Amino acid sequence: MVSIPTLVAVGIAFWIVAASPGPANLSNAAIAMRYGRRASVIYGLGLSVALVVWGILAATGMGALLQASVGALLVMKLIGGFYLLYLAWGSARTAATPRDVKIAEARHGRWFWRGVVLNLSNPKSVIAWMAALSMGLDPSGSVLSIILTTLVCVVMAFLNNLTYSLVFSMEGMMTTYRRFRRWIEGASAALFSIAGVALIRSAFAR
Repeated sequence: MVSIPTLVAVGIAFWIVAASPGPANLSNAAIAMRYGRRASVIYGLGLSVALVVWGILAATGMGALLQASVGALLVMKLIGGFYLLYLAWGSARTAATPRDVKIAEARHGRWFWRGVVLNLSNPKSVIAWMAALSMGLDPSGSVLSIILTTLVCVVMAFLNNLTYSLVFSMEGMMTTYRRFRRWIEGASAALFSIAGVALIRSAFAR
């Protein structure tokens, strides 16, 4: 069975990958600063649930099959790319909105499903999962080892999204956002656009 030090190493490695700036974390931070803790926590829960799905696929070996499926990857990258462009459009609209106009908040249920869609449409997640799982497993690894390693990564995924929600919904962060809203949303729109175009281009790359 996998050792405790190995599980700790896997957890740290997965945390580093999960916490690195990317579309999911950037959007979660923006939602936390714009709409507050509750909306961000629900959105982060959706992100985490989607990561759990990818983790199960990676642990059962289906992730490798998916990576080998050109058609499936093409569709998922296109969905992910256009969804990122949709996020870019939303941030651009917010950046263009005058300061005295209140930004409408979506219903909480929608935040959850938006988080799910964003991470499910990112096939790179399964690569991160397989890399993390490979650290704690060997060819003769038991089913229990696979389960324990996967659970550690799942916990790290939830903790990462919760951390982003708590930190960026702090009063100081929200005050900073309100002060520099247009600059922050403009930068978010640019980053989402770059990520979306890159993902769409990678769908057709050979």
